[in-house]
Order: sequence, then structure tokens, then C-alpha cells
Amino acid sequence: MDGIINLYKPPGITSAKALYRVRKITRVRKSGHAGTLDPAAEGVLILCLGKVTKLVEALMDQPKVYRAAARLDVTSDSFDSDRPVIPVSVTTRPDEEQLREACRGFEGTISQLPPAVSALKVGGRPAYKLERAGKAPPLKPRPVRIYWIHVHRYQWPVVEFELACGRGTYVRALVRDLGQRLGSGGCLTSLTRQAVGPFHLQDAWSFERLEQAADPTEYLIPLEHARALLGVRPIPLPPRPARA
Repeated sequence: MDGIINLYKPPGITSAKALYRVRKITRVRKSGHAGTLDPAAEGVLILCLGKVTKLVEALMDQPKVYRAAARLDVTSDSFDSDRPVIPVSVTTRPDEEQLREACRGFEGTISQLPPAVSALKVGGRPAYKLERAGKAPPLKPRPVRIYWIHVHRYQWPVVEFELACGRGTYVRALVRDLGQRLGSGGCLTSLTRQAVGPFHLQDAWSFERLEQAADPTEYLIPLEHARALLGVRPIPLPPRPARA
């Protein structure tokens, strides 16, 4: 069985465990996912089965769109609510225009330091396992691409926003850096991946729908169709949301 599955990964499960669960449904062992989602995050997780595993790298290079919420009055060791939050003393609360201006400052190619609590491999081991063992690895900043950031709602200390970004971007790290720029805290509280290139959340399959499908052709995107979707040129980014 060869093809792509646009899976909806629910919160509370790792990307690896989501893949294992789909393997039990499809009975296809040769498979992989194109881009890890944190356990607490939900949304589009692209799975490649059989011969389509050759497209994993191309899929990981596709732009991604996220919807997120964060608090600016706290932080945590992981920069999200997976770890206990730590209150941050904020001298001056940023107003909405300051927030929007700070977000615009991150658009383009930026240098981003990955979080120590991440799946990034260091010496063959995930950084989060080293951090958990008290051996947090020294990570180096790396270039990532932020296409646009749009603030949907801001009421201190909560901000809700949407962004389109390139490969290797950590939204948790972006929230951390946003807080530093504003002189506040920064802690991601929810994250939904809405799209990976041409694959969108509204078309994603849940575990339950996969289990109930009468035929794999209902949910499998064949290799040639996947290639046609990706095309020979970069997939256009979704249009930038209009300001509220």
C-alpha cells in the first residue's frame, strides 16, 4: 500500500505514537511522518506509506500554517504549558500596537534558538531526553523562515495569532522570543497545525474515520496525485489574513 494520509493528530499523543496507531490500522510498516507535532499540539500530520516515503523530505520543506494562543505573564522550562508555568514580573504591559509591531519584526528569515525541550537530535538522542536527565545540550541558533504573523485577538495576558512558517520553526521558541522583545513572559498554551503545503485540516482524517473506512482508497492519496499536488514549483502560501 503506497500513498499519503492527511491525519488529524489529536492533543495528548506523540507523532510517533500516532504513526504506530495508523500502522495497526493500515498494516503497512514502511511508513513515516513528515514533520513532528509536539504531544500537546493538534492538527495536520502527514504520513507517508510504502513508496511514498521518498516524498518525506519534499513534504517537510512545504510551508506550514499554525493557529496558536500564548500567555505573556508566565513562562516555563519548555516555553509551553506542558511544564509548570513560572510567573514573570512585567513592568509595563505592551499595548496591541506594540504587540503587532513586535510580531512584524519576526517576519522574514530569522535566527532562532531551538528549545532544549524538543525532539531535535543531539548526538543521536532527542534533546528533551538529555534535558530530562539533567544534561541539557548546548544548542545553536539556526535560520528559519516566518512568512507572516497575524494577531487575531489580544487581551492581556492572552494573545491568539496565526502564522505561516518554513521548516524547522518552533512556535514555542517564537513565543519565547516575542516575550523577550516585549519585556514580558512568553508561554505557548495551544497550537493547531492548520496546513502543510496543499494539505489542510478540514480534509484530515481522524483515527476513528480511518478505522471505519471500507476501503483504503477513501483516505490514501496515491504517489502520482501527491506529486501533482506538490508540483514542480513551490506551493503558494495561503493568503495573508486581513487585519481585524
